[in-house]
Amino acid sequence: MVKPKKHLGQHFLRSEEIAARIAAALPVEGCACALEIGPGTGILTRALLARKDMPPLYAAEIDAESVRYLAAHIPELQGHLLPGDFLKLRLEEHLPLPLALVGNYPYNISSQIVFKMLEQRAHIPVMAGMFQREVARRLTAPPGSRTYGILSVLCDAYYERDYLFEVPPEAFRPPPQVHSAVICMRRKPEPQLPCTEVQLRRVVKAGFNQRRKTLRNALKSLQLPFESRHEPLLQKRAEQLHFSEFADIASLLP
Repeated sequence: MVKPKKHLGQHFLRSEEIAARIAAALPVEGCACALEIGPGTGILTRALLARKDMPPLYAAEIDAESVRYLAAHIPELQGHLLPGDFLKLRLEEHLPLPLALVGNYPYNISSQIVFKMLEQRAHIPVMAGMFQREVARRLTAPPGSRTYGILSVLCDAYYERDYLFEVPPEAFRPPPQVHSAVICMRRKPEPQLPCTEVQLRRVVKAGFNQRRKTLRNALKSLQLPFESRHEPLLQKRAEQLHFSEFADIASLLP
């Protein structure tokens, strides 16, 4: 049996019922393949393979011990097992596109996985998977929520988001110190924003880096040429703005 490694943030799912629910939550229509991140010992992998409508399934795994275990115990992954770091994987070189992203995501890199999904959204129309509960709430939070943050804004701009169900610590080996939750995202039609994605990220990050301040003060370092129409927005805090309002401000960046 594969030993969970703390430095990789590994907590192996051991509930077949939950694995089946995650697999069933993944939309695959129109996808050329599905990519599972961090399959570990393969409990979710087997649930995905059991779906009759599942396109070719690939798996990205950084842990060499898990790679050996999967190669020995799940022959369906032959030729589809990608050893290495998903964050460094060039999707277009190794996978048929577009793809459906899925996984019991390692908690220590889950936010980075979402940022990569956003960067590669042209290739990733759907995603489902498990996150630490606080992260899942942040990813799906609406404006005005206490958990609304940078990832909430950026995900809302490009994906429909659904918070599906929660998972207790005892469903894992070893049990984590936190609860988990499963979410699903479906890509929206590309929004017609008045700014670039780079501009949007810059303004959103600046706003939330000083989230207790009004935007007038939080964005002061950007030296933006605000107009009178922006006055109502400048009196708000970052957590109160919709992504389209952030985009309006971001369009002022050079």
